[in-house]
Amino acid sequence: MDNSGPSRRRGSLLERAAEVYDFKAALERRQPIAGSEPEPQPFAAAPAPAGLIPLRTTRFGKIDREELREAGFILPDAPVSAIAEEFRIVKRQLLLAARGSGRTAAIERGRMILVASAQPDEGKTFCAVNLALSIASEKDVEVLLVDADFAKPEILSILGLEGGPGFIDALEDPSVDVESLVIRTDIPNLSVLPAGRQTNEATELVASERTRLILEELVARNPARIIIFDSPPALAASQASVLALHVGQVLMVVRADRTSEPELREAIGLLKGCGSIQLLLNGTAFAPRGKRFGSYYGFGE
Repeated sequence: MDNSGPSRRRGSLLERAAEVYDFKAALERRQPIAGSEPEPQPFAAAPAPAGLIPLRTTRFGKIDREELREAGFILPDAPVSAIAEEFRIVKRQLLLAARGSGRTAAIERGRMILVASAQPDEGKTFCAVNLALSIASEKDVEVLLVDADFAKPEILSILGLEGGPGFIDALEDPSVDVESLVIRTDIPNLSVLPAGRQTNEATELVASERTRLILEELVARNPARIIIFDSPPALAASQASVLALHVGQVLMVVRADRTSEPELREAIGLLKGCGSIQLLLNGTAFAPRGKRFGSYYGFGE
């Protein structure tokens, strides 16, 4: 499901991983990540918590839709495609975990989703952006896509947005209102928080108490907000394991025929600070006679 071409299918990797961790590869089996569960109810309309400062976002950016199309990303309002349907399956169970009958601490944390991988070049950023675009199409949800890959941020260049201060800048300076750094886009319900300036102290900043306060503020400002973090690879940078302590869900991107089982085990061990980790199999090849979404909609046959 990435844009680098099909690779040889290797089902045994996640089958073995599933036996150990009781996870499911959603796209491999074309099943919801957490199994068949009832369709989640829409977010209940909830007033903003008392005492919160109103949103003061002043930044705006226009998404480069042509660049997205050429790179194989989901396009807003585009005809239904196979990849769009695949991410609809992926997002459904993530949204289910982020919804509940009341506003509990677990539900609030469930609205924060970390997209990670074991190593670089496994498609985590591709999946994070597509997941954000897919969730943004929901009628009662707003998405904040956070570029938390501080060493190699790519979100702004992928979306065609201009750079500027971001997450790291808000962590460094307590006087900065993080909401003022959020870039609202011309795609309805989609906003972006850039990584911010480069620093050698990213891990220490993310591990500070300031991070908890900022994330609580971002969640509380909008009861309908889902926050997606594009994190560094877990085995390549330490910030991923620290961020996992704050979020309610981790989506672990596993590249078929590239991610080894020892790497997967080690990466999951580093991210175990989050109690809910799901696997997403990326870069699979499909059997020539197998069914897929494209044939149902009249393409990809």
